Amino acid sequence: MAGDLERNLKEQERLSGEIEALQKQLVGLRHDHTILVNLQQALGAPAAPSAKPVTEVPASRKKPAAASDAARKAAPVKKQAGKKATAAAVPQPVQPTLVDLVRKHLADQVEPRSAAEVTAALGQRHPERTIKPTVVRTTLEGLVAKAQALRTKQGSSVFYTAPQAAGPAAGDQASTQSA
Repeated sequence: MAGDLERNLKEQERLSGEIEALQKQLVGLRHDHTILVNLQQALGAPAAPSAKPVTEVPASRKKPAAASDAARKAAPVKKQAGKKATAAAVPQPVQPTLVDLVRKHLADQVEPRSAAEVTAALGQRHPERTIKPTVVRTTLEGLVAKAQALRTKQGSSVFYTAPQAAGPAAGDQASTQSA
């Protein structure tokens, strides 16, 4: 009987350690998922069907009298994961996508703008957002691919305009593409 109790406790400790490791992996995967969804929205890509969020695995209800160190350490981790899940459940105010911001900025401009100029202007208008030049450049190229922006080259510099405000720029684009 004593041997069975000891094996049972060891198995519980082993499983508690595995559960803790899996919960850490789950938190990491959820974080990565959030980042990828934000990037997808920033690039204006169509939303992929998302799976339902998996609820956290509950801890065992009965703990042995002699709880292991792993089980005691798992408790603070569960509290932190619960706080993160609660914070994620709070609805965030809906912000316009970066694609919408870039498209509107180009439409408001009279002259062609470089990706750096667009980034700087959006950074000033929206200081609460982190807007990186590489993401803006990718967004602008995506708009060009969808014919929602025009790209012109002057030397080694690339400039972007909105299609409706690009009367003379369209001629520049044709001459640059033929060169």
